[in-house]
Amino acid sequence: MTKELDIETYLIISSSGYEINLFNPINFKSLYEKKFEFENKVYSVDFNILNTFLEENIFKIEKLIGKFIKNITLILESDKILNVNIGITKKNYDENLNSKYFESMLVEIKDIFKERYQDQNIIHIIIDRYLVDGIDYQSFKDILKGDQVCLEVQLIAIPNTLSIELDNVLKKYQIKIIRTMDKNYIKNFFKDEKIKFINMAFQIQSGLNPHEVKIVPKNRVKIGFFEKFFQLFS
Repeated sequence: MTKELDIETYLIISSSGYEINLFNPINFKSLYEKKFEFENKVYSVDFNILNTFLEENIFKIEKLIGKFIKNITLILESDKILNVNIGITKKNYDENLNSKYFESMLVEIKDIFKERYQDQNIIHIIIDRYLVDGIDYQSFKDILKGDQVCLEVQLIAIPNTLSIELDNVLKKYQIKIIRTMDKNYIKNFFKDEKIKFINMAFQIQSGLNPHEVKIVPKNRVKIGFFEKFFQLFS
């Protein structure tokens, strides 16, 4: 029997097929790995095939670990994934710049995105640049003062309808999607590094990219939307 805290379950939906992976983060090895491959690339989700694939593998995994799967991380490759870059510039009237100032800018960028793309669900928020008085900074920790602040952010999102459809598929097995990730973003972050994709996904999931903002689930009412991100630098 495998301890629940020692494993993570990933479902990968891509143009080449579907994969489910039971991953042990202690030794960075897969305890269970099963793939279904298409003959030709398919960029839309075939829910009939996906249901059959899950039916064939969920029970096997639960038998292996001796308990039900409750949560799963979804990794998606789809032509419906939206990439948007938004930048805002603000005048700073405070003496010093701090995390709260940048947090308010992130909230404003998020609101701009939601206003323009109401049918989209954000899955990644990545800070591209901190520009203060014309100087480019790698982290807001290095910035103490400045009159004009520019923040450039990349947002990756999927349609709300697709998110709901995938949620409903997993609900049939009493499984909750705890996070959705973009497969291409993960691959591009590691570029030509020769490690298994599932290890890449786990490292991104664990916060390897210092410029990615941690999105807190809606039911986590005791912590701010961006609080976890700024805690990394405190």
